[in-house]
Amino acid sequence: MFRFAAAPHEIRTDWAKFTKDYFLNRPNLVSVFLLVDASIPPKKIDLEYASWLGENQIPMTLIFTKCDKRKKRKNGGKRPEENVEEFQNLIREFFQTAPPWIMTSSVTNQGRDEILLHMAQLRNYWLKH
Repeated sequence: MFRFAAAPHEIRTDWAKFTKDYFLNRPNLVSVFLLVDASIPPKKIDLEYASWLGENQIPMTLIFTKCDKRKKRKNGGKRPEENVEEFQNLIREFFQTAPPWIMTSSVTNQGRDEILLHMAQLRNYWLKH
């Protein structure tokens, strides 16, 4: 269910178990940042990851990457905004409240300041609780 670097199946399984256990047994976890490629339609593995986090009530922030990339319409490509909206619609049922989300681009620095602000807000929340 969790995506990791190209590695043998046994190692990926160990990583997935470790990651799940970490998220489930970490009482001071404030938010998991889930990075999703916005230049392509939602992928099954990303939807499974997001739904698992939601079903287990693990706080999550969606970070949509590659928002500067535009796919050609004639090839069936969608704009990043359309892919983001579709992803959010597909995971909505797994959350009581829609998770926060930020659109980013490493090429244009879009979302950089928003991520830093969000991290500061999460840190302040953590310090108070």
